Amino acid sequence: MDRRQQKTREAIFNAFIELLESKNFRNITVQEIIDRANVGRSTFYAHFETKDDLLKEMCTEIFHHVFSDALEKEISHDFSNTGHDLEEEITHILYHLRDSRKKWKGFLSCDSGEIFMGYFKSYLKEMFLFFMKDIYFEVPQEYVLSMIINSFAETVRWWVTEHSEYTPEQIASFFITTNALIII
Repeated sequence: MDRRQQKTREAIFNAFIELLESKNFRNITVQEIIDRANVGRSTFYAHFETKDDLLKEMCTEIFHHVFSDALEKEISHDFSNTGHDLEEEITHILYHLRDSRKKWKGFLSCDSGEIFMGYFKSYLKEMFLFFMKDIYFEVPQEYVLSMIINSFAETVRWWVTEHSEYTPEQIASFFITTNALIII
């Protein structure tokens, strides 16, 4: 993708984020997005088929880096030289979510929240499955996995909507401590 296309996508993403801060996802029209992004209708549709596709692409863009296996030193954190245990992985995710809060906070505060959480949970499933692969449970693994994913997703929702004063390290510690019987 060339720079011009990247700039256009970013303008569309930013317009969509701004609209999500003040309107419900269902009430936002493609026309409002293109008006705010100052792009043409055909330009929008060259990048996205629908606003649902736009939301999916935004989630994919946010989560692709957050859940990347290749960790590099970043401005707000450095997990590039860690052993990648579960608490470090969770803390890394929380740093990214905190750093890109403007992009996704609007998702959680309106009707797009469940769509956003659905994408988030699908990425969480892969991560938690990796850490659970060698653990034996007396109950079905799918049940345990569902409990952990939902617990973490709701922890993130709680953190973002009500208690952002806590650091990523503190939130990771809260999660690990309260789920110790399940994940350790």
